Amino acid sequence: MKNVPNLFTLLNLFFGCIAIVCILQNGITIINTNDGTQYADIPEKFWLAPIFIGVAALVDFLDGFLARLFKQTSPLGRELDSLADVVSFGVAPGMILYQFLRMSFMGQENGADVSMIWLMPAFILPCAAAYRLAVFNLDTSQTKSFKGVPVPAVGLMVASLPIIYWTRNSSLVLTILLNKWYLYLFILFLSALMISRVPMLSMKFGGKQDPQTFPRIMLLVLSLISVIFLHWVAVPVIFLFYIIISLAFKNRIA
Repeated sequence: MKNVPNLFTLLNLFFGCIAIVCILQNGITIINTNDGTQYADIPEKFWLAPIFIGVAALVDFLDGFLARLFKQTSPLGRELDSLADVVSFGVAPGMILYQFLRMSFMGQENGADVSMIWLMPAFILPCAAAYRLAVFNLDTSQTKSFKGVPVPAVGLMVASLPIIYWTRNSSLVLTILLNKWYLYLFILFLSALMISRVPMLSMKFGGKQDPQTFPRIMLLVLSLISVIFLHWVAVPVIFLFYIIISLAFKNRIA
C-alpha cells in the first residue's frame, strides 16, 4: 500500500497535463458584436481545463489523506507532490493567463500579431509557484499553517476564470478579464502572495483546542454563502475571504 499515495500524486500530474492540452487547443476566435465591438472568445475546450485542474486538486487532497491514513509519508512523496503541483497549479494556470492576455490583445487592431514580450508575464506565476514549493519543502515549520498562499489555492483561483468568462452575465466581467493591465496586476498580485512569508490559514482541523478552528469555520460559512449567491464568481470571492481572514487572525495562525 505504500505506493498508493504516490500513484494519486502522479494522477494529479496526469490531470494537470490534460488541462494544459485543453488550454493549448483553444481555437480562440474573434467575435464582432452588433454595436461594432470586437473581442476574442473561447470555445468549450478551453473551459474544460478548469475541470481537469479541479480534479487534480481533488486527487492532490487524496494523496495527502492516504499518505497519513497508511502512514506512508516520505521525502519521495513530498518531492513528487511538489513536482506535480507546479504543473497542475503553476504551469497550467500560467497558460490560462497567457491565453487571456492573448485574448485581451486580439480585441485590438493587429492584436493577433502581438509580440511574445507582452505575453511572457503570464509565466511569472509558474515561476513563483515553483519557488514557493521549493521553500515549502525546506521549511519544517509549515505543518499547521502556511507562510504565503498555497500554490493549489492560487491554481484553483486562476482556473475559475475561464468558467466565469464562459458563464458571464455582466459586461463588467468581460471588461476585467480582457483588460491586459488588470491581468498584469493580477499575475503580480498572486505571485507576490505565493512567495510572501505572511502566515496563512491551513484547512487541516486539529481539534477543539486548535486556535485556527474559529477562522476555519468562518471561512467555510462565508464560502457556502458565496457559492449559493454568486455561483462561479464565488471562487475569487472565497479566495479574497481566505486572505482577509488569514490576515485578521494572523496572531492565531503564526
